[in-house]
Amino acid sequence: MAVETHTGPLKGVKVIELGTMITAPYAGMLLGEMGASVIKVENPEGGDPFRATSGGNYGPNFIAYNHGKRSITVDLKSEDGKRTFRALIEQSDVLLENYRTGVMDKLGFSAETIRAINPRIVHCSITGFGTTGPYKNRPAYDAVASALSGVYGLAVDPKDPRLVGVTISDNVTGMYAVNGIVSALYERERTNKGRRVEVNMLESSIGFTPDAFAHLTRTKVEYGPSSRIASSQCFAFTCADGKLLAIHLSVQTKFWESLLKIVDTPAIAGDEKFKTRPGRIANYHEQRAVLQRVFATRPRAEWMAELDKMDVPFAPIHSVPDVMTDPQVQHLETFSTIKHPVEGDVISIRSPIRFDGARSENTPPPALGEHTDEVLAELGIAQTSK
Repeated sequence: MAVETHTGPLKGVKVIELGTMITAPYAGMLLGEMGASVIKVENPEGGDPFRATSGGNYGPNFIAYNHGKRSITVDLKSEDGKRTFRALIEQSDVLLENYRTGVMDKLGFSAETIRAINPRIVHCSITGFGTTGPYKNRPAYDAVASALSGVYGLAVDPKDPRLVGVTISDNVTGMYAVNGIVSALYERERTNKGRRVEVNMLESSIGFTPDAFAHLTRTKVEYGPSSRIASSQCFAFTCADGKLLAIHLSVQTKFWESLLKIVDTPAIAGDEKFKTRPGRIANYHEQRAVLQRVFATRPRAEWMAELDKMDVPFAPIHSVPDVMTDPQVQHLETFSTIKHPVEGDVISIRSPIRFDGARSENTPPPALGEHTDEVLAELGIAQTSK
């Protein structure tokens, strides 16, 4: 069941987003999915750089992180632009930006100035490394924060170093920003005062991977790329038909015992190295190699039927197209088609958060400056800011 856009718990909350790339745009998009009205303030000269990553100004990278917003173009270096931005601050609840340390000050909108304009505003500043310290002025992107925080140290093989997979530091930082913003809005209901919320990519990434640090500080065990999967007994296998399968046995002994009934290989069940969970962890790579030889003997569908019958946690390792056609994903109606009046149909991922069984529908990502005149009229400003 879907509900009308901007009818979630944050309905009535007005958000200004000065965001580029991922961290702030993702946070703004998540706030919009919960009902906030989000105005994306963009430079008239091209807007968010993510717009042009595939040519034009409506590329897939931009689409991925910007549904549910309105776009207004404002030149923050001009006097007209500054007046417009001041009016936005005066009439909004949240200011969200991911500029480098000091940029807002140079534009004439320091934290103190913003607070003076609107004492009730929640100002969330996202940086790479924080506003102080030896790295504060460095440029930060996902790979930089993932490397510095240890995330890549837990994923990259030092014998064959290569980066793969999805953005982690960017996305988790956006999520932490939303946590901070929503908490500050909740507090404001009692105090009637705003907050400056600071989130940085380095600490967000560290906070997102606490187990490795707990092991190091508590047991002096240094985690590496295989440590977590060995401890959690996670495996990826290639089956006889070349299709990939994932299994996660976790800490429950019953899953290992159920797996043994399926593979029915005495050499595995009788091997002393695999008798206990500590042994299976210590000999993980050998265990994986033995199991791989077994799983290579039958097609994936047969293994999945057996694993399902025995209640062993498993899943096919999907490609992106596979995800979109998966029966459970289709049942959940995770993807929807929304139509932009100029750009046409956009496939959108709906919010995974439901309130009372319902969730809002997304509106399409905006064209650059699409809502400038509309927003300026709401602010009582006649001219279009260039």
